[in-house]
Amino acid sequence: MTTRIFKHFPIAAMSALLASCAGEGPRPYEQYGYQRPQAPASRPVMQPPVAQYPGGHSQASPSRGYSSGGLAGTYANYPAVRGFIQDMVRKHGFSESYLNGLFSRANRLDSVIRLESPEPSQGPSKPGSWTRYRNKFLTAQHIENGANFWLENADVLRKASASYGVDQEYIVAIIGVETYFGRNFGKTNIFDSLTTLSFDTHRRSQFFMSELESFLLMAREEDFDPREPEGSWAGAMGYGQFMPSSFRRLAIDFNHDGKRNLWHPHDAIGSVAHYFSKSGWHYNGQVARPSNGERNADGVIELSAYEGNEYWRIFPNFKVIKRYNNSNKYAMAVHQLAQAIKQRVASSGALMRASSAR
Repeated sequence: MTTRIFKHFPIAAMSALLASCAGEGPRPYEQYGYQRPQAPASRPVMQPPVAQYPGGHSQASPSRGYSSGGLAGTYANYPAVRGFIQDMVRKHGFSESYLNGLFSRANRLDSVIRLESPEPSQGPSKPGSWTRYRNKFLTAQHIENGANFWLENADVLRKASASYGVDQEYIVAIIGVETYFGRNFGKTNIFDSLTTLSFDTHRRSQFFMSELESFLLMAREEDFDPREPEGSWAGAMGYGQFMPSSFRRLAIDFNHDGKRNLWHPHDAIGSVAHYFSKSGWHYNGQVARPSNGERNADGVIELSAYEGNEYWRIFPNFKVIKRYNNSNKYAMAVHQLAQAIKQRVASSGALMRASSAR
């Protein structure tokens, strides 16, 4: 490829999703036992403008010019990198000269090291952490952009909901919290980031080394240059910020163009729905409701707000959201954003007008 891709928006990258999930493939919707949403009528879908998928038109050889008889550059004297290369050759049949050449071009990212190894906080935590977190996502602009995203991708959202039994508003909200509906994919080189996290940090180095392995396999399977993709500092990619292992297991080609492209909203919508489906989402099931101060009750969580702590009774769907990011504040933000966007869309009648105009 002759041009850099994945550089879309100037907004700084948000923290990545780090939860991994398992699964072999989509399960039939009927297995869930919930009311099936109505599938949309078949009609042509207008594709919004998107970036070229990595390697989508590339005819370059698999080595892509990465070939070296030995390891050079920043990681030349890292025994762990040499061991990782040998493992990739032995386990997955990679060319040693290719990986030597690729890792010889890797850059250590000091900014990533700082983000992964922050200074410990001093003193007691300030009250209101949930209020501050919520205020990042439950803004009028965020809700309006979410409603617009829903309208622009209405047919695809209906199809994904019908195919996988996942409520449309939660697919939209995940994409809103993760990347502000595609405005914030992140600008960090994924290969450099995962290499740095694997070999220059300690807290989760084994996790990131596994993700680096998945990323190199993903690049080979999807036929793109591993030095091209950009995303979050922790290695997450696309509208839904999938980590490489989640991409390999759960990303799908939802628009049937022959590529699993999470930088395209249609594939991203289908892939988020598939992710939730595989994690056990119950269509039209409860997520959370306010609880009257049952602090120690099972299934009740406490969130620190400025006006006094909030107590919420949570249900299995809340735990499914936490499979995406294991944080109560994250899951509650997704839930409340989903409901706010759904209410905005319903009150505007935009979807009904768009459907009748076809």
